[in-house]
Amino acid sequence: MKVLVDTCIWSKVLRHKSPGTDLSKKLQELIRNARVAIIGPIRQELLSGISQIKQFNELKETLSYFEDIPLNTEHYEKAAEFCNICRRKGVQGSTIDFLICAVAIMENLVIFTVDKDFENYKKYLPLRLIK
Repeated sequence: MKVLVDTCIWSKVLRHKSPGTDLSKKLQELIRNARVAIIGPIRQELLSGISQIKQFNELKETLSYFEDIPLNTEHYEKAAEFCNICRRKGVQGSTIDFLICAVAIMENLVIFTVDKDFENYKKYLPLRLIK
């Protein structure tokens, strides 16, 4: 099964150079087993805010090994629906987070994240998470 790797995991492993951590080991295992999935908005979040062109290009090259899951109107509509469901229950979240939820559910993916917001979403959405 493919795993949608959240921005926080990529950021902790790639930007902060933490090769010996459990997160890094888990990501390496997923990469070795060709189980990593990514979407364009996660790629954009990772590449945004990098001031040095060399670092930007290195990260862009690293991420180029992972093909984006194509997104369509249904993904965005489902993300909006999930946002509305959670909001009615008093749970706030970012539009990107709800897009990640929608893609994961619609494409039968597990989400790899340490973002605690996803635990809140999971109370109302049928998410599968790994940490």
